[in-house]
Amino acid sequence: MSSSSAPILILGGTGTVGSRIASQLSSQGFTPIIASRSNGSSDRQPNSVKFDWLDSTTWSEPFSRAPKSVYLIGPPSLEGDKPMIEFIDYARSRGATRFVLQSASSIEAGGPTMGKVHAYLRELGQRGEVEWAVLRPTWFQNNFSEHGHHVRSIRDESKIYSATGDGKIPWVSADDIAAVAVRALTSEDPPNTEYLVLGPELLSYGEIAEILSEVLGRKIVHVDMSATELQQRHRDFGMPEEWARMLSAMDTSIKFGAENRTNDVVFSVTGAAPRRFKDYAQSVRDVWVKP
Repeated sequence: MSSSSAPILILGGTGTVGSRIASQLSSQGFTPIIASRSNGSSDRQPNSVKFDWLDSTTWSEPFSRAPKSVYLIGPPSLEGDKPMIEFIDYARSRGATRFVLQSASSIEAGGPTMGKVHAYLRELGQRGEVEWAVLRPTWFQNNFSEHGHHVRSIRDESKIYSATGDGKIPWVSADDIAAVAVRALTSEDPPNTEYLVLGPELLSYGEIAEILSEVLGRKIVHVDMSATELQQRHRDFGMPEEWARMLSAMDTSIKFGAENRTNDVVFSVTGAAPRRFKDYAQSVRDVWVKP
């Protein structure tokens, strides 16, 4: 793939997926603009800018470099669609023509928050006003090594907690999500579609615990909680009430089969097989080992 003269703006560029998109773009000869609230002036790296969804005075700086493509990762708010739609219109006025949105497998176009942004991009695309794609990844494999509550419970208690029962999930690697995103951002032909980004195998939390037991050489147990118990656990970790309630409800949906599906999107878009959970777990096993 040849180098592009126009840089590519990655919002949330220091996050789990955004940082991987930036790295993959760089390795393929593209120039990412890494936008994040954490990119303050004192610690700013090359090609980085400060960006805050809730502070529109930070929106202009990335466009001094004239990006044509933008990767959108929303703010942690149940009303995040409002600033995102406003920003899309602002970015279009500054010359951006392609938008790739990270949504979620559980959110359809027109649904809450990211679903509204999804519908807006699709509407603009149907009118020929933008090029677009929406990524709808399922639950991340990386949650187990990058979310503190999972890390601590696996490392310190040899337990993982959920309210999913025996419900299965096609856990996906953040690297695979990023690879699909890079194709959507850089392909010569506009995608103008959504991608349901799923991993290669369906695994329950109980089966995840069995794989972790094998990788770590000690017994890891899945503790199956009620939705109310899980909601309280999230609150105990300092999570806002609305998010705790939403996440526990999502676990209930998984319990009744909401994520019980697989597909070949990662392979068909990137040409590479998606990563299996055991391979991921082996690559990060040290994070779950007590020092």
